[in-house]
Amino acid sequence: MLAYEDLVHQAEKKNLKIGQVVILDQSEQLEQTEAELRRRMAENLQVMRDSVKIGLTGERKSLSGMVGGDAAKVEARRARGESLVGDPVNKAIARALAVSEVNASMGKIVAAPTAGSSGVLPAVLLTVEEVYQATEDDVITALFTAAGLGVVIADRANVSGAEGGCQAEIGSATAMAAAAAVELAGGTPRAGAHAAAIALKSMLGLVCDPVAGLVEVPCVKRNATGATLALAAAEMALAGVKSAIPLDEVIDTMEAVGRQMPCALRETAQGGLAITPTGRKVHADFL
Repeated sequence: MLAYEDLVHQAEKKNLKIGQVVILDQSEQLEQTEAELRRRMAENLQVMRDSVKIGLTGERKSLSGMVGGDAAKVEARRARGESLVGDPVNKAIARALAVSEVNASMGKIVAAPTAGSSGVLPAVLLTVEEVYQATEDDVITALFTAAGLGVVIADRANVSGAEGGCQAEIGSATAMAAAAAVELAGGTPRAGAHAAAIALKSMLGLVCDPVAGLVEVPCVKRNATGATLALAAAEMALAGVKSAIPLDEVIDTMEAVGRQMPCALRETAQGGLAITPTGRKVHADFL
């Protein structure tokens, strides 16, 4: 079984970032050069940038009509100087909504780790990139950090809402974004692990209850809240706040909680918000 602690230990021993450790490992396993791996990740990053840009126009609508235009509304409020939470957080919210709206309208996104949770990671990393004026190469390395954690989560638990609830999708994406954000902001691999643990702990028990069985409601807005939570976790970890429970144990707990969830709360649309009076009406109208 994989352990994120092993990645942290390797990074500390070699004085590298987690992303650099992941690149070295993947280069050996896949028999590809570091340049080739970075090139492919750069392509993913460009898709992320494009999906944010497209989503912020407010022109993309889902087939059901439930999703579309909210990212543009949040961005417009920020542009008017009316943000309640400050510019970086406002941007992250708008960007997370933007990518999720592109996904809901069948546009091109990067599943990170899933399509339903695709807005969290780009929203956080593109925002931290601006705040710290990071280079694109640094952002790419941070994406490998996120990927490394995603592989560990998939091995120790899962990233499927149908298996583990929304904690396995949005929760995993939030943890991945928190760890990557810390390293992109100049934090240590150990601090990144604490950030990921803090983020994932805050998502434990989150059910998967898509209205009408679509990855739209409440999924899109959960991407935005996941992005803000990732930033909060990163902020705490960068300040020296630690998680009392190690990250690998938090991941194992997520897996256990997912197994304990009833089937109705795991992407079947048979429970939660999906069976509210409004949820049932939306389902009936869509059919």
